[in-house]
Amino acid sequence: MAYLKVLQGAASAFLALAGAVAAETVIVETARGSVELSELPQKIVVLDIAAVDTIDALGAPIAGVPANIYVSYLDDLQDKATRAGTLFEPDYEAIAILAPDLIVAGGRSSTQVEPLSEIAPTIDMTIWGTDLVEQALARLHGYGKILGREAQAAELATAFEAKLSGTRSAVAGRGDALIVMTNGPRVSAYGAQSRFGWLHQALGLPEAVPDLDAQTHGEVVSFEFIAAADPDWLIVVDRALALGQSNQAAEVTLDNALVAGTKAWQQGQVIYLNPANIYVAGGGIQSMTATLQEIQAGFAPGG
Repeated sequence: MAYLKVLQGAASAFLALAGAVAAETVIVETARGSVELSELPQKIVVLDIAAVDTIDALGAPIAGVPANIYVSYLDDLQDKATRAGTLFEPDYEAIAILAPDLIVAGGRSSTQVEPLSEIAPTIDMTIWGTDLVEQALARLHGYGKILGREAQAAELATAFEAKLSGTRSAVAGRGDALIVMTNGPRVSAYGAQSRFGWLHQALGLPEAVPDLDAQTHGEVVSFEFIAAADPDWLIVVDRALALGQSNQAAEVTLDNALVAGTKAWQQGQVIYLNPANIYVAGGGIQSMTATLQEIQAGFAPGG
């Protein structure tokens, strides 16, 4: 394969540089345990949108990003950085030509860590599970250590925690909620143990239906299920919109007599989140802050 020759050249250059310069190292927690890395990498390829989000928030330059980022606030990176393939299929040749000092994978690209490691040191910074906020803040501080931007990371963490506290106050005592994701005409529900469960866990937001199945893609439900749940609040993620697809919109899918009979619908307590932020970039410090702002605004009187 053509990129292998480029890869070998890049690897040789990397080893020569490593031998010539004794760089400072830092210990960073990753999804696969503690990893020792050279501090202050000059050229980074990032193949996880949450990581792109957080590293961008720190003000660090990124040399390579996925061809499709999906979240609008990161659009400018696609003009400034090399497009390094997709989340599932990195462009190894393009990445090898860049000769990065560090590659950051995670989530959808986490299965590519081993082959990417043949090009440059690669870390798996996947964020997953019910402690998503804790993991996201750990990743933020980890990137701060790697990039020599620990003060900026601390400032971002403080601002996020203030937004989290304000949103927690906004939802307190306002009733329960059901989180649903539409994909065209199909609907799935997500509970406290799911990928969106941090909204319940971190905000203390009661579940309308406790003990939902914690599957990656949620628990497929019917409109009758939503009607029986009768949530005070309905929080909606439109997957098709998140990925730029032209499937039936969430507003159309949910506009039926069964959903319309719920307290949430009748009281105008349906919050349509920016879906790309929470679905594609979930765990990024900017996306999480923006999602909290949407929740806080939605719960505000008259929101």
